[in-house]
Parts: sequence; C-alpha cells; structure tokens
Amino acid sequence: MPGRYSHPLALYFAATRPAFLTVTLVACLIGLASAHAGGVSINALTATATVLFALVAHAGVNVINDYHDARNGADAANTARLFPFTGGSRFIQNGVLSAAQTGRFGYLLLASVVPAGLWLSWHSGPGLVAIGLAGLFFGWAYSAPPLALMSRGLGELAIAGGWLMVVIGTDYVQRGYFDSLPLLAGVSYALLVANLLFINQFPDRDGDALAGKRTLVVRLGTERAKWGYLIISLIAYAWLIGLAGEGHLPQKAGIAAFTLVLSLTAGRDLIEHAGDPQALRPAIKRTILAAHLHGLLLAVSLALFSGTSAS
Repeated sequence: MPGRYSHPLALYFAATRPAFLTVTLVACLIGLASAHAGGVSINALTATATVLFALVAHAGVNVINDYHDARNGADAANTARLFPFTGGSRFIQNGVLSAAQTGRFGYLLLASVVPAGLWLSWHSGPGLVAIGLAGLFFGWAYSAPPLALMSRGLGELAIAGGWLMVVIGTDYVQRGYFDSLPLLAGVSYALLVANLLFINQFPDRDGDALAGKRTLVVRLGTERAKWGYLIISLIAYAWLIGLAGEGHLPQKAGIAAFTLVLSLTAGRDLIEHAGDPQALRPAIKRTILAAHLHGLLLAVSLALFSGTSAS
C-alpha cells in the first residue's frame, strides 16, 4: 500500500482523509453567509485564510484520531468497518505510516493553525482566540487522553461543539464581534454532523467495545442507541423550523428542512439494520448527503434572503 503514493506529500495528504473535510467547508460557508446576512462586506483574503486553516485543523483532528485509535487498539480490533466511512484511514495498521509518524503529523497540523489564528485575530478581534481555543479543545479532547470524550459517550457533544465553533469563528473573522446569528444558524448543521459520527459508531461498535472505547452506542447497546439518530435529527430540524418561524432566521431557511427526508429514511434503515453493520452503507451515505445539503441550503438562504433575519 505505501507504493500507491508517488510522493510523500500525496501520502500525507491522503492520511488526513480529505474526502471528509467537506463538512468543515460547508460550516465555513454557513459562517460567511451569516456575516453577509448581518450586512458585512466579506473580505476575500481573511475568508480564504479562515477556510484554509479550518480545513487544516479538521485534517489534524482526523490524523490525531487515527493515532489514538491505533494506541488504544480500536482500529486493529475493528473488523466490521465500512470502508471508507468508518474505522479510520488504516494507514498505521497497513504499514503506510508508523504510529509515531502519524502522531507527529497530526499535532503538527494543529500547531500550524495557531499562528494563522493569531494573524486572523489581529485582523478581526481578540474574541477569535477564545473561539479558536474552544475549537481546538473539542478536536483534541474528542480522542486524546486523558479526556478522550468519544470513549466517555460524549463524542457527539464534542463534534457538535467543534463544528459550531467553525461557524461562529468564520462569522467572527468577518464581523469582528460576537453575534447571535451564527450560533442560531449553526446548531442544526452541527447536530447533523454529530449524527454522522453517531451512525458511524454502529459498524465500529464491536471493535470499540473490545478496545474499551465506551462510545454512546457501546454504552446503550444497538437496540437502544438506534433511536438516538432520530432524536438528534428531530432536534436539529425542530430548531431550524422554530427559528425560521419566529423570524430569527430567514423564513426561507426552512428550505433546508427538506433534507429531513434523507435523515428520516436513514434513521429508518438504522432502526431496521442496527445489528447488521454491512447493511448500513446506504444509511451512512444519506446521512452524509443530508448534512451537506442542509448546510448548503442554509448558507444560500442566509446569503440571499437575509432581510428577515435577526441579530
């Protein structure tokens, strides 16, 4: 497998699981649209830098997750994973990179975000430092001991919090101050991203349990945990519809609620096949599609129909 990569840069880029970085790109688009909805003129330079380094931070979190899942044995024990959606990159298990190389690379990526964040805070305001630190904390604490929130059944909260920070931080860079709109707008998307993590825990359940990773699915068991997907989905969509109905978001933001069809059908499949990981591939694909479409429709509605939004 190492021979697949003609250049070390290609190898290390692949180690970041780049196909999954698009959830961060969408979060940035929501943040930029939120700032635009507040009447802010978007600065192309700082917007580009924000998106770039948000992606780098997400890449670092992915690599660090692989590193710690190798150290705790979860990826090695995971024989039911659904490639490429669950079970990590497998670079360590397949001998592409050593655990030490993976760990150094992941933490180097996170460290590289710090000077960029300081530069952006110099252009926008000191509040960005707090947002950035919160985002990095969620990303690090998700898998790294001693907190290892994913092993305590708190991974979903960490994921939702981290992606909400991306939306708020992207808005703040453009706006230069805190506003309620990115918080209100980002919650439904952050919950749908958390649902992606949640459904991915079902194929990984046995490996996680063997490694002592007490994820929410491991703690509850598949028969009880499977209902959590629908609960998270309904909270996300109720939040969006309620805010749009009350005028805190553009009423046309309700168009993003049409992705409920994808979430509900994925939830139906999960309820039916929770104990059969190999049958969950279509549900995971629809979960990915639901989150992305929801975020994109929300961003478009904020950017084009912001007249009725409230700050």
